[in-house]
Amino acid sequence: MIPLYRVGVDIGGTKTDAVAIDEQGAIAGQVRVRSGIGPGPLVASTVQALEELASRVGVSTIDFTSIGIGIPGTVVDGRVSHAVNLAIDGLDLGAELDARLGRSVSIDNDVNAAALGAFHLLENDPSHSMAFLNLGTGLAAGLVLGGKVWRGARGAAGEIGHVPIDPNGPECACGQRGCLETVASGSGVARMWPTDSDQPTTALFEAAASGDPEAIAVRSRLVEGVASAVRMLVLTIDVDSVVLGGGVSTLTNLLDDVRAVLARWETSSAFLASIGLSGRVHGLPQEFPAAAVGAAMVSSERVTNWQR
Repeated sequence: MIPLYRVGVDIGGTKTDAVAIDEQGAIAGQVRVRSGIGPGPLVASTVQALEELASRVGVSTIDFTSIGIGIPGTVVDGRVSHAVNLAIDGLDLGAELDARLGRSVSIDNDVNAAALGAFHLLENDPSHSMAFLNLGTGLAAGLVLGGKVWRGARGAAGEIGHVPIDPNGPECACGQRGCLETVASGSGVARMWPTDSDQPTTALFEAAASGDPEAIAVRSRLVEGVASAVRMLVLTIDVDSVVLGGGVSTLTNLLDDVRAVLARWETSSAFLASIGLSGRVHGLPQEFPAAAVGAAMVSSERVTNWQR
């Protein structure tokens, strides 16, 4: 009897992760390949990841129960646009993969997929609500309400990185000024803390830990920006929990620092204290492939169909 696996693929700017999830909801296999840049190479690297994963778990790609793909950018009916770091704008990825694999796949935004993955790991009550705050090059949130991703009327739900907080602030890539993303993201850090390091946020935290006053000031701005994002999500949607994810979230002490800022705000606001703001923010295990696991659920009707 052929084992039943649902498969998720997380396509990132440099790497593509693919996981196979068994009937019990456990990760049965995982592979990583380099992401192709541009339409042709991207499709090829995605197919490569799926074929290597199939070989690893001893089946064919046609035997996978379902395949879900998470990718940056705007996704509508399998068509991907605005995936800038992948040089993709207007690729019908769903149709391309269907043709290459001889079977259907489901495509979703990577942050939405990661939100499902985090919900699967951390929540066991479908009535609970959760926001997955993705702290990467940009800033965005994936919302899971009633066990399902909430995308909003036009797919813009959770795009809190483009809420302006300073009308006199720097210009954002979205065309507005002073957006939250300009201070609470990897690109924001790179702008505020110029460095030759290929990991500017890590360099920032190391410099701050060594006592550099400018680095300390920029780190504080970043932490307060992330705390502001948490506050925004709780006050607008009143989610049970906000989970920090993405590359920036793995920085040492970031979660504790964000909680400390929220707790400080609670001391001066009885309202914030009454809603337990600082107790709602949580982290993920550093090595948990949330986006790939969530992508495996993209074609599921409800997260609650899965067991942990």
